[in-house]
Amino acid sequence: MEAPAWNNALATILRDWSFACAPLYEAIASGAAVLAGGERHFRQVAWQNVSLSADSSVLDLCCGPGGATRYLAATGARVTGLDRSERSLRHARERLPGVHFVQGRAEAMPFAGASFDLVHTSVALHEMEPTQRRTIICEVLRVLKPGGTFALIDYHRPTNPLYWPGLALFLWVFETHTAWELLATDLPGLLAECGFSTLKQQLLAGGSLQTVQARKPQV
Repeated sequence: MEAPAWNNALATILRDWSFACAPLYEAIASGAAVLAGGERHFRQVAWQNVSLSADSSVLDLCCGPGGATRYLAATGARVTGLDRSERSLRHARERLPGVHFVQGRAEAMPFAGASFDLVHTSVALHEMEPTQRRTIICEVLRVLKPGGTFALIDYHRPTNPLYWPGLALFLWVFETHTAWELLATDLPGLLAECGFSTLKQQLLAGGSLQTVQARKPQV
């Protein structure tokens, strides 16, 4: 099924309100997560098969107010959250005082190479322009340790046409053209082009969501 003709819309005022108010953003995310099996499953499904311990170093990339970060922190791993929004990070620090949060840009992360065993990001890559997205993926590869994993969840072109109306409405209300562009992007292929291997993709909610796990080669 083709994307609706309104896919060039620049979202509605609700998008601005959600980014300005962390509790509203969290409420919207929790509501949307119902289609993916509930919030707990939605927040963990991308990295559910990755073994984490107290010795693991984890980056929650574009962490926002920490909705997914808290589940990563619950594993006992050493978790860092990165986001460019100081407003979101203030909320994250209040709810997760034991997590190290850093303000910065995903395109130029303030971390040394080979710093993390796992980099996770949740519904964030769709916010980026194509060239920006590629730059971020290359940065993820740089900060991962050899053999480390990049785990993500984001939108996908529905495989079940019954899911098209709901996804289209949600994107029209809350997203911009970059989310529509992601629907036409082969994320596993892009990750492979950037140097990742051992790619695993899983489709959820009638194909309207995807998780991808990719590994940085050992050498």
